[in-house]
Order: sequence, then structure tokens, then C-alpha cells
Amino acid sequence: MTDYIGYDALTQAAMRGVVREALKRALTNGGLPGDHHFYITFRTKAPGVRMADYLVERFPVDMTIVVQHQFWDLEVNEGHFEIVLKFSGVPQHLYVPYAAITRFVDPSVSFGLTFEAPNKDESVIAPAAELPADANDAEPAADEAGTVVNLDAFRRK
Repeated sequence: MTDYIGYDALTQAAMRGVVREALKRALTNGGLPGDHHFYITFRTKAPGVRMADYLVERFPVDMTIVVQHQFWDLEVNEGHFEIVLKFSGVPQHLYVPYAAITRFVDPSVSFGLTFEAPNKDESVIAPAAELPADANDAEPAADEAGTVVNLDAFRRK
């Protein structure tokens, strides 16, 4: 059957809204409350992504950033967020459309969202243990291209 309503697209948009609202909570509280912290993976060459060329060269497919203690100038907008993080001690401005995000995880509460890969046939399910180990490090973590985390790995049992 043909899905004329587009439930997949609606679901993806709703999940991206969760990311936007979680980031807004960080702004409202003057920082992330409690032990909350986010791993956000995005495609570095997705339309609208703006970041330093050397970072795109270093992470040609995707990048995972950690939003926890050391971030600055977070701006949360309807279609994108902006943030300043340090890479090798140098502050860098990132402009990330929500459509570029492939994964959002808050390991403090075992919550994660995975967004559809551009080509579903290339998706790989990765266990939560493969997330960056040091949540206190604002440096990006190298991620394999096309890696997707199964949402079931983050559900409480």
C-alpha cells in the first residue's frame, strides 16, 4: 500500500523535535540539569552543516559531539542548532540542521534516538557500548560511517 500521509517522515520530524526540545532545556536551565549530557552524531557534509574545513577533512562522513560541561553560545532554532565547542583547545562554531542528525543519545537516562540513514541498506546496528567512553570530553569521537544505534538498546528493562 502507498503511504500518502508519510508516517515515516512525520515520525522522523517528531523525533527531531525531541532533540530540539532537549537542547532548549539546556538553555532554560543555564546548562544541562543533573547528570544529563548528549552525544549528537551528524553527517558533516549534509546540506546546511557549517563547520571549519579542517574538521570536515578530519570527519568526512559524520561526527559525534558531546554536549556536557564545556560548550558555549548554544542557540536552538526551529530548523538547526548552533554551538561552540573546543577542538584541540581551539573554539569552533558548529551550525547543525536537525535534518543532518543521525543519532541522539543521553546516556545518563539510557535514552537514545536513531534517525533513518539516507540508504537503509547501509545501516548497521551498533550496541550502546560503542558510544564514546569519556562523557567529560567535548572533543568529537570518530564514528564509523553508517553506524546506527538500535533504540531498543536504550530502553529500560
